[in-house]
Amino acid sequence: MNQDPELEKKIEHIEITLLLEAIFLRYGFDFRDYAQAHLRRRVLRRLALSGLESISHMQHQLLVDPEFFQDLLLDLSITVSEMFRDPYFYSALRREVIPFLGTYPFFKVWHAGCASGEEVYSMAILLKEEGLYDRAQIYATDFNKQTLRKASDGIFPIDSIKGFTANYQKGGGTGSLADYYTAKYDAVVMDSGLKKKVIFAEHNLVTDGIFGEMHLIICRNVLIYFNRDLQNRVIQLFRDSLCPGGFLCLGTKESIRFSGLENDFIEVAGKEKIFQKKLGI
Repeated sequence: MNQDPELEKKIEHIEITLLLEAIFLRYGFDFRDYAQAHLRRRVLRRLALSGLESISHMQHQLLVDPEFFQDLLLDLSITVSEMFRDPYFYSALRREVIPFLGTYPFFKVWHAGCASGEEVYSMAILLKEEGLYDRAQIYATDFNKQTLRKASDGIFPIDSIKGFTANYQKGGGTGSLADYYTAKYDAVVMDSGLKKKVIFAEHNLVTDGIFGEMHLIICRNVLIYFNRDLQNRVIQLFRDSLCPGGFLCLGTKESIRFSGLENDFIEVAGKEKIFQKKLGI
């Protein structure tokens, strides 16, 4: 007998809710305020790969099998990235933000939710080309240890380099991207000098506290995976982590509008989603 589709949908929602609660209680990772559509896609993908009968069976499995949970954690992580993604954003950084950073003898940059690190290396290259790298301290954070290790290694598939190079050139690169990596077999290894001023560290935007007195925070295409309440909490975290006059950079489909904090910022580049925290805030 076929079950009512609406009832099936309701049961699935309950199962996912209980799964997320189990993850939080067992492992301390809180996905309860992530966007439901994203969570459903990722959970159903892992269910199909696992061969388990239901989401409820997945819940039991992750409670007793930490290795299974690590597989699911990777599914739930936001790992999509590329070097110099959205080149016009990097052009705007050079135009609007770099002159400001250049007024400081020392400044701090936070890449929040850095995933596999492509955008961290992009920023390091940009700062080198602008003559500011040695003044910087870059913090690259993510909650997923496996992803963070990949970012720290700085090794990327060689077949991605063509797209990275095109982005670099469109984003105002002043040299050759090939100057910053070494090709080895089917991969490229980023120049170790790019990591000299980078600290890779665990940080969970959902549960952890502020990174104080940052001059620039970059968190692009992460908030789209959060529900509205969590988006607002994270934007407040960023505001409180910025020094007065510091910059916040979001993704193309993200904004501080409707967060209740938009009056604390000046829109510097609307299309590129670059905002500056007002002085005195």
